[in-house]
Amino acid sequence: MAAITSFTLLRNYAISTRAFSNLQSSPRAISYLNTKFLPSIQSRRSLFRTSSISDEEASAKEAAASAESGAPTIFDKIIAKEIPSSIVYEDEKVLAFRDINPQAPVHVLVIPKFRDGLTQLGRAEERHGEILGQLLYAAKIVAEKEGILDGFRVVINNGPSACQSVYHLHLHVLGGRQMKWPPG
Repeated sequence: MAAITSFTLLRNYAISTRAFSNLQSSPRAISYLNTKFLPSIQSRRSLFRTSSISDEEASAKEAAASAESGAPTIFDKIIAKEIPSSIVYEDEKVLAFRDINPQAPVHVLVIPKFRDGLTQLGRAEERHGEILGQLLYAAKIVAEKEGILDGFRVVINNGPSACQSVYHLHLHVLGGRQMKWPPG
């Protein structure tokens, strides 16, 4: 189904491109395009956005369902060096590495090396205070190392409604471009 949709969109794009190249810039043609063609582009963009959001939401719900299994997460495997990663910072309690699906020119994940029940921020207890502080301090060190200390964002996704996909508390350090507000 996705291949058919992609093919159809590519075919329609090619047809539209040919049609546009044959048009002269007349007020009537521009008015027609604004009323007929642009809404369909917006609808297509909305369809793609909705589809990717639905996939992200489905992945988050699936991850939440298996969060309490106690099985090692992908982050546990990165800590154990079973899965390679591009490490930016490491100390005895914290590991920071580049995200494989970056959402900004700088996108680094900062994680505690020991979960200790800290699968998400909503599960934090008073005893986690020290590691939470160390994670934030490590985020500052990462920003400094990456040259974004003058402007960066720290994001924590908590639970399926926030699209948390790995149930091992982690901070996203994002920067290297203008961050927009609200984030979305």
